[in-house]
Amino acid sequence: MPRVFITGLGFVTSIGNDVANVTRRLRQLEHGFETYAPFQKPEIPCKVIGTIKEFTADSIDQEDWVFPARYKIKRELLRSMAPNGLFAHCAMLQAIEDARLTEADISNPDTGLYAASGGSPLLTHHHHERLNKFGPMRCSPLGIVASIVGTLNFNLVAGFRILGASCGFSSACASSAHAMGYAFDDLVLGRQQRMFVVGAEDGNRDAILPFAGMRTLSLQTDPALASRPFDVARDGFVGTGGATVLVLETEAEVRRRGVTPYAEFLGWGQASDGYNVAISHPEGSGSAAAMTKALRATGVSPPEVDYVNAHATSTLIGDISEARALKSVFHGTGAGPLVSSTKALTGHGLSLAGAMESGFSAVALREQFVPGNAHLANVDPECAHLNLPRTTENRAVNIVMKNSSGFGGANVALLFKRAL
Repeated sequence: MPRVFITGLGFVTSIGNDVANVTRRLRQLEHGFETYAPFQKPEIPCKVIGTIKEFTADSIDQEDWVFPARYKIKRELLRSMAPNGLFAHCAMLQAIEDARLTEADISNPDTGLYAASGGSPLLTHHHHERLNKFGPMRCSPLGIVASIVGTLNFNLVAGFRILGASCGFSSACASSAHAMGYAFDDLVLGRQQRMFVVGAEDGNRDAILPFAGMRTLSLQTDPALASRPFDVARDGFVGTGGATVLVLETEAEVRRRGVTPYAEFLGWGQASDGYNVAISHPEGSGSAAAMTKALRATGVSPPEVDYVNAHATSTLIGDISEARALKSVFHGTGAGPLVSSTKALTGHGLSLAGAMESGFSAVALREQFVPGNAHLANVDPECAHLNLPRTTENRAVNIVMKNSSGFGGANVALLFKRAL
């Protein structure tokens, strides 16, 4: 079976907008949270988000957007984008440069793109409001492609002239992890030689605030206390946006181009809870099944896993569910992998999370460190069996597991290995 490697990364995140800054802040456990001006109203209970620095994309008019001058984006491309599309386009440019791809590498039938986002609630609301107020003929002809769930793949496939497979994934917070898994399948089956995997979210008021109605957002006003996965005092997640792009390539392409990969993508597994539309199974049965399937598919034994980048979002139910799943998979096997959730630094990127944290896992493998559990003061007794480092550990890391879960009990586990 062909081997698959991660050869390029692009980041627009609350902890940095390039590989170097993301790596530094992961090592130093520097979070990206700030009090968010649109939330500073008495009727809004949550106050903090993971903010995207250097970008201003709050306006419904793309002409008003501000982004770093190093990115050259034509006006005709911007007109059909949502804020998440801007973030993704910039992360894509980074990943292309990082992987040293040529235009011929990007635009050919053997290179495809899978993307994941929740669409743009900001633009969806704006265009529906205009439809109801002025009628359909006064609506933007680009309103649909700029706002609906497929907006990322529409814009990126057209903007970068992608000729291979393209698809958008929608499984809530497991979306971009699913995109990773199916991109892997296309590569090992010989359907493609290279895949871009993209996750991106707006990360603004319209994208994050609805979760307050579900009672899932943290009510903390102190950014340093708002996201603390596995802590007994956690009270919900902190929302964030941004984008991550990963370049996946077959071993044949890696050798042909002479590039040095970040990590090898060994394989993946998925399973469903079959339990509740919004809440994880209390015993983590679907998550445990996804991890078990990933281990079986790759031939990796539990003791070989050095680190688990957990999905843990800092919610009361979700963290315990995953902790129980990890116990059922690893304990009693002689395994005790280090476990941490980098959402303590970034916040929860929703459908972006799987791709973003896969990128973090690749960085950890290349640089040989494990990010600690930031803000973890008192471990929830239900999670006490986990090996939860409080600080970053500089140590040998050979295999990393990345977990993701979404609404409806969709669970994905990805396995990555140090590229030797």
